[in-house]
Amino acid sequence: MEQSIFQYDFIIKGLLGAVFASITAGLAGTYIVSRRMVFLSGGITHASFGGIGIGYFIGINPVIGAAVFGILSALGVEYLSVRHKIREDSAIGILWAFGMAIGIIFIYLTPGYSPNLMSYLFGSILTVSNADIAALGIMSVVLILYFLIFYRAILYISFDESYARTYSSYVDIFKYITTSLMALTIVLNIRMAGVVLVLSLMTIPPNIAMIFTRVYFRIVLWSVVAGFVGTAAGYIISYSAGIPVGATIIFTLVIIWVIAKGISQVLIKMRGRDGVKKF
Repeated sequence: MEQSIFQYDFIIKGLLGAVFASITAGLAGTYIVSRRMVFLSGGITHASFGGIGIGYFIGINPVIGAAVFGILSALGVEYLSVRHKIREDSAIGILWAFGMAIGIIFIYLTPGYSPNLMSYLFGSILTVSNADIAALGIMSVVLILYFLIFYRAILYISFDESYARTYSSYVDIFKYITTSLMALTIVLNIRMAGVVLVLSLMTIPPNIAMIFTRVYFRIVLWSVVAGFVGTAAGYIISYSAGIPVGATIIFTLVIIWVIAKGISQVLIKMRGRDGVKKF
């Protein structure tokens, strides 16, 4: 009798990780894509590698080091671009390179055998721990509450910062807090997709959702759904085929995006033939 894959503990952990990753990536990713912060997110992701290297060197959990480094990098970009009038892309490029360089140096200086960085570079959902699941679960709750309480302010900042400043005098504070939460979300999802691919986990689901709707709340919801379908399907496919998990998840999400794009084109043509105004 063939045994179910769900009898294995790591499979359940992986699927739980997929649920929480889709929630955090859907919420954070919608904000990132709406504010056109994709390049900033890439900078945070790669800069956090410096924290991983420092974590290994001083003997603490590398994710903690990455979280500190990622948040400081995000706040540094905001500060440099606003206070010192440095172009944001230049500030991101500087921190991106600096973080990667620091990570490589400290990993090289770590005594003993060089640590296996594959799970941090390319993700390893098969080895997620209870601590990883708990951290993503807590982050999911924090993001849900934050977006529910400050939904209107986040909505205005995402699409029209000038108008947001007429609505609230705390726009800069909101930006710093939200950017810090985005950085922490990115870092916590590194174990799921890796430094190299986590940016795709943040940006592809919102782009799938935006094919069909431009309403912010709906984009968030459909991003979460698309993220879970892609993450869970990629996870199961990778387990069955014996191929890397992170890459399989991103490949699956891209396929979903292509299918969604095709469906939207068919709907547009159908509406056009029926004499209905195209959306």
